[in-house]
Amino acid sequence: MKNTRYTNVILICLLSLLNTISMAQEIDMSPLFGEGMVLQRDKQIPVFGKASPNTKIIVTFRDQTESTISGADGKWMLKLKPEVYGGPDKMIIQAENEELVIQQVYVGEVWICSGQSNMEMPMLSNWAHVNNAEQEVLAAICPNIHLFKVERMASFQPIKDIKSNGWAVCSSESVADFSAVAYFFGRDLEHSLQMPIGLIQTAWGGTVAEAWTSSNGLKKINDFNEQLQAIETIGQSKIDLEKKYFEDLKSFFLESAKLDVGIQGVDTIFTSTELNDSDWVKMDLPGMVESTPIGPVDGAVWFRKTIQLSKEDIRDSMFLHIAAPDDEDETWFNAYKVGESKVWDEPRKYSLPDKIIKEGKNVITIRLTDLRGAGGFMGEASHFALTGENGFRMDLAQNWKCKLGYDLQSVKTIPVKPNEPNQPSVLYNGMIHPLIPYAFRGVIWYQGESNVGRADQYKELFPALITDWRKQWGGDDFEFLFVQLASYLKRNLHPVEDSWSELREAQRETQKLANTGMAVAIDLGDANDIHPGNKQDVGKRLALWARNKVYKENIPFCGPTLKSVSRKNSKLIIEFENCYKELKTSDNGKVRGFAVAGKDGVFHWAEAKINENKVILNSKMVAEPIAVRYAWSSNPDCNLINSANLPASPFEAKI
Repeated sequence: MKNTRYTNVILICLLSLLNTISMAQEIDMSPLFGEGMVLQRDKQIPVFGKASPNTKIIVTFRDQTESTISGADGKWMLKLKPEVYGGPDKMIIQAENEELVIQQVYVGEVWICSGQSNMEMPMLSNWAHVNNAEQEVLAAICPNIHLFKVERMASFQPIKDIKSNGWAVCSSESVADFSAVAYFFGRDLEHSLQMPIGLIQTAWGGTVAEAWTSSNGLKKINDFNEQLQAIETIGQSKIDLEKKYFEDLKSFFLESAKLDVGIQGVDTIFTSTELNDSDWVKMDLPGMVESTPIGPVDGAVWFRKTIQLSKEDIRDSMFLHIAAPDDEDETWFNAYKVGESKVWDEPRKYSLPDKIIKEGKNVITIRLTDLRGAGGFMGEASHFALTGENGFRMDLAQNWKCKLGYDLQSVKTIPVKPNEPNQPSVLYNGMIHPLIPYAFRGVIWYQGESNVGRADQYKELFPALITDWRKQWGGDDFEFLFVQLASYLKRNLHPVEDSWSELREAQRETQKLANTGMAVAIDLGDANDIHPGNKQDVGKRLALWARNKVYKENIPFCGPTLKSVSRKNSKLIIEFENCYKELKTSDNGKVRGFAVAGKDGVFHWAEAKINENKVILNSKMVAEPIAVRYAWSSNPDCNLINSANLPASPFEAKI
């Protein structure tokens, strides 16, 4: 009898526990709805979640109470009327057997902050460095700013669940791993508006714009039809996805090796010390392959350099130093493989066995593999060197030769990792779709580096992304503010064709869409780092657009913008808007950065003079100019600004 009584007690406790668990799970809310959340002011407020099927849900916030019934799948959504800014308040969500109380709820301005690495770049990191980062983080005690970070998630199908730790009040601790651009943007807004600011970071470094666009948004762009069809046929089993990936990876290696002109069977013939490379393209490093006659290409590019070593040089143990490859490298010394790495943007240091180093002629060979965007080497010339333990050093940056191994477009089988982000729609599915229909004011966006080389496509793709997001949120033409690519790579001494400039032009033309704005960053870049440290001014310039266009402050918000191009005799007259008090140069010197071309399409530097809100161009090399380019280079020498000290955007125009 005693044992039976204890058994009954245990059963009662278990049933009670199970009932408690069931009740606790009756209301399932997105991490967006949690303590510290910021709701968008002056707009309807969607509140949504999951519950038991056909359950009545009651939501109370301030003096509002609204109700709805969950569907057969348990999903529910209702809308509260617009509210004025303020807080903290509490939101109460009730179901039949449960009441969920969310404390510390604020109403203010909410912005989504998205893009690739320059948006994802945190205040403190070991891979990129914000100017004065430590001091900025220590000073980031901003209780009116609330941070929400969406964790990385790629998905072949739209999902509803967000991976996130929820909202955090901005502090030195919480901001350290948060987007620097987003924080500086939010900081400027808060200083101006003096109200709660909610920042939702959803970004992933090294990603392409098509990954952030829904499949419906991409279907009108023929370039992605084949990939979209392939994704639609992919199974959802993780085991099946991984199995297919490794099968495709094997096929990819076989196909690419067969296509690579530097490989014959099992022999890497381009590593031979006796190879005649006199017809290869000359190139100094670091730099991007797209700046050579090879042009923008994904695939493999071979690099070779011949050096001479004396008997005294090779007395010490030696090391080969290579600047950071974009993306992967395999490296040989005198046809002996000394190292390889798939780590992007990390300098290499390879130890050289004594037996392979020779007196006299030695040959260094690098097979660079780049699978997206620009390809080459980042960093500084000093990162290329041969060193010895006892102080020997030979600089290696100059006089390399390069040759295309294979073009990725020729490879039929492209392996896709189950969580590979650079596929059409997978980041929209995993990191944007779960945010819908949360209310917000607008988007700030910093992306484009991974689409360099495909500017013509980007002219259609980027506006399609913006239009798609607006449609997905119910047709609201919310503000979409973006950053034009900053300067990067080696400066050209002469006018050139340039894929970075073409991408910037595609970004500039996107402003034809309503409620878009572009923060120019051409003066904020770093020749040696694709992640420049001045994120303060990037955030500030985005905030200037928002403060003027969204919040109606009468302040300068952008640099001089092209209005018209005309010709008078042999001179081109470029008229600008948004000059404010005047056009001027950032260094008080002569205007630099303009080039003109005639009917032959060949551009030559132009002499430029400011005349009120116009720049008058003239070149002795072009008698009848019909086209103009400004700051048309990956890293241009340009200096035109307005009285607000904001720079003019790079552009290309014709009469």
